[in-house]
Amino acid sequence: MKNFKRNALTLALASVMITPVFAQDGAAKNVILMITDGAGIETFRAASHYRHGALGHEIYDDFDVQVFTATHPLNTSKEPTKSDEGTITFDPAELWSDEQVEGTGYEGDLTNYKGYFAGYNYARENFTDSAAAGTALASGNKTYNSAINWSNDDEPLKHIGEYVVESGRALGVVSSVQLSHATPAAFLGHNPSRNKYSELGKEIIESGLATVVFGAGHPYYNAAGEEVESPDEGAFRYVGGREMWDRLVNGETEYQLIESRDDFESLADGSFELTGDKIIGVFQNNATLQFNRPGVSAGNLIENVPSLPTLTLGALETLKSNDDGFFLMVEGGAVDWAAHANNLPRIIEEQVDFNEAVEAAVEWVEGNSNWDETMIIVTTDHGNGLLQGPDSDTRAYSPVVSQGAGALPLVRWHTDNHTRELVPLYAQGAGAEFFNDIAERDDGLATYDVDDAYQYRIDNTDVFRAAMNAMGIETDNTN
Repeated sequence: MKNFKRNALTLALASVMITPVFAQDGAAKNVILMITDGAGIETFRAASHYRHGALGHEIYDDFDVQVFTATHPLNTSKEPTKSDEGTITFDPAELWSDEQVEGTGYEGDLTNYKGYFAGYNYARENFTDSAAAGTALASGNKTYNSAINWSNDDEPLKHIGEYVVESGRALGVVSSVQLSHATPAAFLGHNPSRNKYSELGKEIIESGLATVVFGAGHPYYNAAGEEVESPDEGAFRYVGGREMWDRLVNGETEYQLIESRDDFESLADGSFELTGDKIIGVFQNNATLQFNRPGVSAGNLIENVPSLPTLTLGALETLKSNDDGFFLMVEGGAVDWAAHANNLPRIIEEQVDFNEAVEAAVEWVEGNSNWDETMIIVTTDHGNGLLQGPDSDTRAYSPVVSQGAGALPLVRWHTDNHTRELVPLYAQGAGAEFFNDIAERDDGLATYDVDDAYQYRIDNTDVFRAAMNAMGIETDNTN
């Protein structure tokens, strides 16, 4: 693993305005951003313990750049405030506080969680939702919770997908959850509210912005992957409504529609015949790839849907035909759903599927491209569940405890909602050094048992800046 010199630059993490990106030589032809939604550092570690029996064996553990990311939103309003009222700041000293506290720390949907430490309470307050976090990653702007590329001044924000297409590159978006859900929508559309699924789905399809869109939301299948003969109108909301679905099926949009696992797998192995330039894949589940199937344990997977690695390879095989390059976002979206449920077997299952997707992307780069022209970024949009070790009620931020490969680690949950904790980011390839150049030292990361060399943090808006900088695209977005 390489060691990079870090400068003494201290980030001025703007609440609304972003620092303009100054284009370099555009060394990165391609950028692949991979987001495991709702995964804190211990989520990454729990999956590694289950999969390998130890830490340090995931493919991103060897990436040259490893930092942490702040994820707080501009404010926790659900609509534009057009003011500075309620603006949220981030103080790492408060996050790391091990001052003991009594009583309930968070009143959750599953149970009431004890406070234990002041740092836990800080982590459980003023957290982002996936819409504001997705907007920060995609547009470089902090905004209010619920906003999809929409500013606190009630104006649309230009996102990276639009910049990428303007540069001549192709755009791809892949998710294990509904294609108009918050994170995929943040790289495809605009709306004052993330809950306007039908409006977002319609925009995604009608705009024709992306070359590839893969996700759930199939109106004729339920969450168990079972066919539904007569779905109600609500079942069509994620694909823009019943009329839009009919247009997709009838070939009346810019997109070729695929649905079956076989078609996704053929696309991934390069044997599928495209009839046009753009493809939309709505796999046969209304909710997620696997998480929402019956039961709470791992295993007994739905058989008629592809895996996230298959979706990733299918997207890459399609996007590579653009000679100017591409930007691809891949989301393991149901990690977040498993965290809300405090479901350890399935959060590990979802994280492992995501990790295998990262491996597929790395193998694709090394077989079809190279690290001099492609960058992969692996991160999450926010934490969820405040997953910690079994003795984290007496020792702040104690890590999960391995029970060996194939065995669930010992853990303790401290919430069933999002958190303001610092989350990991790994990057490799053309332009990745940008993260090291702007990162700020945070010795408190030793609390996470992070090696001294990686005790640095950035802001989630810097992901947008790094990707744009790598591709040599200048931004005109200063809202």
